[in-house]
Amino acid sequence: MKVIVDRDLCEANGICVGIAPDVFELDDEDQLHILAAEVADDRLGDVEDAVAQCPKAALKLL
Repeated sequence: MKVIVDRDLCEANGICVGIAPDVFELDDEDQLHILAAEVADDRLGDVEDAVAQCPKAALKLL
């Protein structure tokens, strides 16, 4: 699976980074970066949790 971010919706709250810091990263300008092009099977549960907990629904799994 792949995770994407809608940059128009993302407010850089960092909840996703707290849940899966190996997949999500905030830079010094509060821009969210996806570190893994494809979500590994063993990380899918945490990424699903991060998507579900995003307060702006800016993350999606494809």
